[in-house]
Amino acid sequence: MILEMLKVILLGIVEGITEWLPISSTGHMILVDEFIKLNVSEAFMEMFLVVIQLGAILAVCVLYFHKLNPFSPKKTTVQKKETLQLWGKVIVGCVPAAIIGILFDDTIDALFYNPQTVSFTLILYGILFIVVENYNKNRKPSTNTLADLTYKTAIFIGCFQILALIPGTSRSGATILGAMILGTSRFVAAEYSFFLSIPVMFGASLLKMLKYGFSFTGNEMLYLIVGMVVAFAVSILAIKFLLGYIKKNDFKAFGVYRIVLGVIVAAYFLLR
Repeated sequence: MILEMLKVILLGIVEGITEWLPISSTGHMILVDEFIKLNVSEAFMEMFLVVIQLGAILAVCVLYFHKLNPFSPKKTTVQKKETLQLWGKVIVGCVPAAIIGILFDDTIDALFYNPQTVSFTLILYGILFIVVENYNKNRKPSTNTLADLTYKTAIFIGCFQILALIPGTSRSGATILGAMILGTSRFVAAEYSFFLSIPVMFGASLLKMLKYGFSFTGNEMLYLIVGMVVAFAVSILAIKFLLGYIKKNDFKAFGVYRIVLGVIVAAYFLLR
């Protein structure tokens, strides 16, 4: 029991860190599970790897509660209107991935939930981060605040989010890359990516819970709760770190990390 709980805590830490950094949380969770093997049913593990993300999402809700609350008495009428518009852009941005995810959830799981896909996408998007950063080196962002973000751009960013349905891509990585290609600043790209995650990941968790229900053991449910709590606490730190980091740095370091990790993963499974 103690050993299994330590594994759950490790998974929660990995989720909390990798959910917000553009290095693929699902990819890392699959890889960590490959080595530590939590002693639970296969159905529960599939649900756990998705629903644990709720802990990470709650961190965004807590950190940005005022910014995301359109009914805050501390906001002016104009600010409340801007907050409602922000939610409109978030909802619009979620539509493409929601449609594809609902229609092809089982197919995507069957085809792409494997280490080979994870290693390939880690490397591919690592290269893309470096390429995009080099491309943007002499370009000035056209969108420097969330208020400047148009509904049209939000929809296009949402289309990039579809790519994140494939493990190893990184939801934050896909949306940040897409936003930067479309002319947003790194800071706007990161924050909008955080906000997009709220309905997307609540929806993904709901789909998994409806698929598997709660017919699991008491220990399994305890693991899920502990994993979510750990993911929440670590996510608070990870989000603050990322926002501070990108004020002075670009995303190339994450690109290099992804490439190195992808090569190591590919080599491990080829030589195993």
